[in-house]
Amino acid sequence: MFYEFLSLLCVSALWGLTNPYIKKNSKSIEKIKSESIFIQFFLELKYLMTNFHYLIPMGLNQLGSLLYFITLQNIDLTLSVPLANSLTFIFTAMSGIHLKERRPSKRILFGCAFILIGTGLCCYDKHR
Repeated sequence: MFYEFLSLLCVSALWGLTNPYIKKNSKSIEKIKSESIFIQFFLELKYLMTNFHYLIPMGLNQLGSLLYFITLQNIDLTLSVPLANSLTFIFTAMSGIHLKERRPSKRILFGCAFILIGTGLCCYDKHR
């Protein structure tokens, strides 16, 4: 159970810490314009595939997805989904604060505390 929880923690960290970076480093894609929808698609694809500031966080995010897929073989789905998604929110909030997307408000901190309490209760209930 400990290794599965540790794996889900790593998955959440990989997802949550990379989400704000993916968002930040793909913003200028909106500047790409073309008359043809097909040409625009390929120009956007070229932009993303040549933007290493986007590719590195996206690769780490996909690594988290692969780890999640592997972890699902050994853990109950009713525990893995809430754990991974709720902890991802905490890592995303902390990463966003680090990038100065937003200031750490009381609401965010209370939300994170409640998520940790709920996560602990889920683990306690499944481990009993």
